[in-house]
Amino acid sequence: MKIAVTYDNGEVFQHFGHTEEFKVYEVENNKIINIEIVSSNELGHSALAYLLEENKINVLICGGIGGCAIGALKEYGIELYAGITGSADNAVNNYINGKLVQVSEANCSHHHEENHSCCH
Repeated sequence: MKIAVTYDNGEVFQHFGHTEEFKVYEVENNKIINIEIVSSNELGHSALAYLLEENKINVLICGGIGGCAIGALKEYGIELYAGITGSADNAVNNYINGKLVQVSEANCSHHHEENHSCCH
């Protein structure tokens, strides 16, 4: 199983569509066996779901995320835990131990510029 976390300086990054890096954890038998940092290549929103699918991600842990990105993740069968804050490592350990609580679904609440939506 592979778990990706929107990542910035050890923490869960709070805007899926603007994340520059994912911290990817490979897990077998409830133990982390490999960790790597994957660049988002400056992709945005729904295109990031495709990047995760290409990297064979099973679970995404993130902060804020919009409805279109949620739809794209569902299309690829990627399980989502949104609204998560704090340490990326702690979030993954909580997931592995069945203690990560889903905080919210679509919670993209940043201010959009004119002609911008989270579906781009």
